Amino acid sequence: MRRLYYITHADVVIDPDVPVPDWGLSERGKARHVAFARRCPPVASVFCSMERKAREGAAILAEAQGIVPREVLSLAENDRSATGYLPGPEFEAMADAFFANPRDSVRGWERAIDAQYRVVATLKRLVAEAPEGDIAVVAHGGIGALFRAHLTGAGIDRSHDQPRGAGGHLLVVGMPEQGEADDGAWRLLRDWTAIDSFTAEAGA
Repeated sequence: MRRLYYITHADVVIDPDVPVPDWGLSERGKARHVAFARRCPPVASVFCSMERKAREGAAILAEAQGIVPREVLSLAENDRSATGYLPGPEFEAMADAFFANPRDSVRGWERAIDAQYRVVATLKRLVAEAPEGDIAVVAHGGIGALFRAHLTGAGIDRSHDQPRGAGGHLLVVGMPEQGEADDGAWRLLRDWTAIDSFTAEAGA
C-alpha cells in the first residue's frame, strides 16, 4: 500500500507585523524538521503549501530525500486574511468558531466546508499525478484537521485537530496504488504523531 505522510509545519517565528503566510520556521522548528528528515522513510515526491513555513519544512525533507519539492497553491491554510494576525486567546476563539460553524464564514474566514473540499480534492489530484511510491505533504494544522475528519467519515469538529502546541505532527494515510479505484482506498493508518517521536519501525 502506498502511503501519504501529511506533515504540519513545526514552530514558527510569530511576528504581528508580518503577514501570517510569510512567517518562517523558528530555529527550533527547523531543528525539528531536520531531525524528522533523518528518520522519514523514502518518498518519491514532496509537496507543500506556498506559505513560507511549509516551504521551509518541505525543503529540509526534500533535500534529505534527494528530490525537489513542489509548491501547491491549494494546500494553503484556511484563508484567514479577513482578520489577519490575532493574538493567542482571540485566535483560539476564532478557530473554535471556524470548526463549530463549518457552513458559515466566521468574520470573513474561509468556510470550513470549502477548505475541506479544497484540501481533499488537492491531495487526491496529487496522489493521482505523483509517480509510484509514497509521498510527503508539508502543510498546515487547520486543513489537516479537515482532512482527518474526511478520512474518518466524521463531521467537521476541532477534535480532529493536531495536539495543541507548536505544530510539527503527522498523519500516515494509506492511499490508492496507481490505477486503483479511488473510492474506499484512503484510510488513516496512523493518527497524529509528533514528528519528534515518529519512527517508521513503530508501524505504519
